[in-house]
Amino acid sequence: MLDQTLDPIWARRYAVTATAPPGWRRPYTRILGLGDLAVLLVVLGIVRAARFGLASEARADAPFSPSYDVLGVAMAIVWWLTLNAFRTRSPRVIGHGTEEYLRVIRATWAAFALMAVLAVALKIDTSRLYLAAAFPLGLMSLLVWRKVARMQLHRHRAAGRALSNVLVIGDRESACRIAASLAGIPQSGYRVTGVWVPDDAGIEEPVTERGIAVLDRNHTLQEMLWLTGANAVMVTDTEHLGPDGLRELAWGLEGTGIELMLSPNVVNVDGSRLHLHEISGLPILHLDEPQYAGASRLAKTLFDRVGASLLILALSPALMACAALVKLTSEGPAFYVQDRIGRDGRPFRMIKFRSMRVGADAELAALVATEGKSIAELPKVVDDPRVTAVGRVMRRYSLDELPQLFNVLKGDMSLVGPRPQRHFEVERYDHVATRRLTVRPGMTGLWQVSGRSNLDFTEAIRLDVYYVENWSLTGDLIILWRTFRAVMASDGAY
Repeated sequence: MLDQTLDPIWARRYAVTATAPPGWRRPYTRILGLGDLAVLLVVLGIVRAARFGLASEARADAPFSPSYDVLGVAMAIVWWLTLNAFRTRSPRVIGHGTEEYLRVIRATWAAFALMAVLAVALKIDTSRLYLAAAFPLGLMSLLVWRKVARMQLHRHRAAGRALSNVLVIGDRESACRIAASLAGIPQSGYRVTGVWVPDDAGIEEPVTERGIAVLDRNHTLQEMLWLTGANAVMVTDTEHLGPDGLRELAWGLEGTGIELMLSPNVVNVDGSRLHLHEISGLPILHLDEPQYAGASRLAKTLFDRVGASLLILALSPALMACAALVKLTSEGPAFYVQDRIGRDGRPFRMIKFRSMRVGADAELAALVATEGKSIAELPKVVDDPRVTAVGRVMRRYSLDELPQLFNVLKGDMSLVGPRPQRHFEVERYDHVATRRLTVRPGMTGLWQVSGRSNLDFTEAIRLDVYYVENWSLTGDLIILWRTFRAVMASDGAY
């Protein structure tokens, strides 16, 4: 705890002049708001034209039946105001994560319920087909618009614009860790520009570590905010301030427009597992148990089986075409079967379209040896000479993986989960990596949509363990969508 007796003018040390929020926020949120309203007006206009044509009149026999032009504008305004009420454009949720989209979905349901109540209360005669088409189409259009706006924001952030400068209060180690994490995810919108160690008097001159200015208690908070141009303050170790110092810090930042954030030093935990409670005036962060069991529930099983069945029916022409091409262009069977390790360490036979020449497995050791590597390093061979011409195209777009839908239908695999690995790979697992075996392996997973073959073994294991500990059905849907995008771009595919 910072000893207040060292500074008799405690309030002055935390005296901060009003600071404007980052310049990108107000224009971006204004564009989001105008875009939301424009999307709703266009969608409701299209639905009206499709349902009633270019002209529609109010029904004279209804107690209150306005024209659908008026009704559409009123619905758009109510919907838009509901998006405002649910804070869907809050700076804390825009630009990263799924909370922005979830708020848009919740606001849409609330708007639908509100309009239904108003229609009943005011006895407004409306077409059920009009409403049934307007809300799902409007929701989809809003989500697409938000995604497009976010992609544009991400491009600006990747170029070093639209970022908030962060002053970290804590020790150097935690600050550097946070700086590295934020630097690796520019989409988050934050960058660390300075570190203040308020109870350390051992830094006589400014120290720069990894491009970050580190200063001690001889500099006031006001000076640190000015030096770093900070729009946000993040406290990583509260013991450097103590409860009284943290309270004074919050008071000092009040009305300045500067965010105050606390880092609980919890890593690889999804926000949905964190819950803040108050016990006897103390804020307590409750951490839910890992979601291993959730990834094995009936809902996920049904999702896998039904999804695999529908995909097999929809992709049956592609499946037959790939099988025929493999069989006709190279000697050997159309399918390749390999032993993999599944849930709870049980082996199973994984099916793929054969993308290499027959006997390719026996050539692997010699091939990696010529590159100065060993099989134990789990190397990814670029421009592998064993791959056939057809196999190279199938691998680029992951078409060789399609037969694994039958593994999903059988129950050996899931649509989404950790990638099934081989015996010698599993032998390298430590107690952390072994946790990925608590769920069924998947056709795609978090590491595939985060870099595929470009990621090293350690990072792939970290992402897989994160997935099984923080599983959710919504997360599976997001990964499937990101998989489609990654496959189309052929990112990291060898």
